[in-house]
Order: sequence, then C-alpha cells, then structure tokens
Amino acid sequence: MGSVAKKGLQQYLIQLQHHPLRTKAITAAVLSAISDIVSQKLTGIQKLQIKRLLLKMLFGAVYLGPFGHYLHLALDKIFKGKKDTKTVAKKVLVEQLTSSPWNNLLFMIYYGLVVEGRPWIQVKTKVMKDYPAVQYTSWTFWPVVGWINHQYVPLQFRVIFHSLIAFGWGIFLNLRARTVALPKAK
Repeated sequence: MGSVAKKGLQQYLIQLQHHPLRTKAITAAVLSAISDIVSQKLTGIQKLQIKRLLLKMLFGAVYLGPFGHYLHLALDKIFKGKKDTKTVAKKVLVEQLTSSPWNNLLFMIYYGLVVEGRPWIQVKTKVMKDYPAVQYTSWTFWPVVGWINHQYVPLQFRVIFHSLIAFGWGIFLNLRARTVALPKAK
C-alpha cells in the first residue's frame, strides 16, 4: 500500500476510534454521494444534479450513519457481543424484521418527498406499488450481508462494511425510487 493511502487509512482508523459516530456519519454521507453519482450516470443524467446529491449526502450523514452506529451497538448489547451461530442468526433476524423494512420505506419516502419534491399522494402511490418488491429483494440479499457482518466483522467496522455494501444497494434503491413518468407537482 502506498504511503499516502496507508497514512490516510491510519488517520481514518484513529478518527473511527476517537469519534466513531461522526466518522460513520461522514463515511455514510460520502458513500451515499458516490452511489448517487453512479446512479445519476446510469440513468442517463448528463449534468450532475448537485441538489439531489447533497440531499442524498444529508440522508447518509443524518440518518444512515447514526442509525447503523446505534443499531449495531444495541444488537451487541442485547446479544452480549456473542458470535455463535444461533446468536448471529438472531441478530440477522432482528435486523431483517425491524431495520431493513424501516430503512427501505424511509428511503423511498425521503427520496420521493425530499429529493424529487413530489406530493405525498404520488409518493404514497409509488411506495405502495414498489415497496413490496424492494423489500422482497432486500430479504434475498441483506441477510447474507448481515450474517457476514455479525459473524466476521468487528463491531467498530460493521457500519463501514454495511455502508460499503449499501453503496451498491443505494444504486438499486435510487433506480427503484426514481419517478420517471410522473410530472413534477407545482
């Protein structure tokens, strides 16, 4: 590893140790931004939509990073940090029955109302139409990620690992949440 990259990683780990919540929030914001840039390019948007990008970063910083931080702390406290197969299965089950549906629903609502600026009735219709498929897809993908995360990743790195995987999931959600045919409300 190059010395600049090595020093950057060392500084990041120091920040993660001394300021875990802030570091996870910033990491989630940066990864949300990169995910949105990729999503914008995949959907054919020629000129980067800065307002959309900033709103996605805000969601990562204010919600995703902090929520993940406290979720993993709570799960480790509830299950006393155990990593046996039965306990990991319980952690994954709790995560998939609580935070997964909530996170997907909240993202779709936030995206429609805040990012796209759509009226509630349009957002509600879109969510009712697409949410079941999004959540079903989530349940076919995220339990494996959760298992790896709870079984093999140390607590202080779980939000980071989750955020890295969520980079790809964010692209999927962006593409699903995006409203194509509906005219913008005035």
